[in-house]
Amino acid sequence: MTSIDRIRRYWDTHIHDLKMTTHAVGTREFFDDLDAYRFDKLHYLPTVVDFAGYGGRALLEVGCGIGTDLVRFARGGAMVTGVDLSATAVELARKNFELHGLQPAELRVADGESLPYVDESFDVAYAHGVAQYAADARQLIRECHRVLRPGGEAIFMVYNRISWLNALSKVMRVDLEHEDAPVLNKYSAREVQELLTDFSSVRIVPERFPVRSRLHGGWKGALFNGVFVGTFNLLPRAIVRRFGWHLMAFCRK
Repeated sequence: MTSIDRIRRYWDTHIHDLKMTTHAVGTREFFDDLDAYRFDKLHYLPTVVDFAGYGGRALLEVGCGIGTDLVRFARGGAMVTGVDLSATAVELARKNFELHGLQPAELRVADGESLPYVDESFDVAYAHGVAQYAADARQLIRECHRVLRPGGEAIFMVYNRISWLNALSKVMRVDLEHEDAPVLNKYSAREVQELLTDFSSVRIVPERFPVRSRLHGGWKGALFNGVFVGTFNLLPRAIVRRFGWHLMAFCRK
């Protein structure tokens, strides 16, 4: 079995944040619960990505999952396309669009490292939390660059190895979410810059600082939510900014 096959098999059975809803998979309430949880956990995301700011532009999401972010881009008027290795995720993404009354998007089962599109097909490429799980992150990024039109924009997010969450997971001996994935890579800001050398400009923004978690219970969860979150967030952001768990990369071709 190839690396791609192992990754596909894993994500076919591991939908992000599935534990955060009690509603039946594929219902409107299911999608709304996962949207609410995602943007509570990632409350920074709409402040750095203007989901309503791509109206009329052709936008490709690589690793679209169940379509949570892609639905927001579509509501903002973007002409959206989504690909994912997981057929399970793509089918749910189709249902997500249907239940929210949106025009059907082009949603395909496809490998981000070999995109089924000709050169210069899109204005925007978006891959939030995808490259770190890819068999070959550099190839995935090359493919995003290839399908972008001149002057096009790419937005990536990868995990920061030099971060509060990576350190805390080791100290507390609590596995990161999807630690058991076939591939899970973490990067320094410098390493991300090296991955993105094909782009004419790159801006790296560390984000995702501690928020209360519903994933963990017991004394570790109580300590994290009751002490660590509040204490960390009292520190001046200028001091701790480089330790954000997410490295957002805003690139221009």
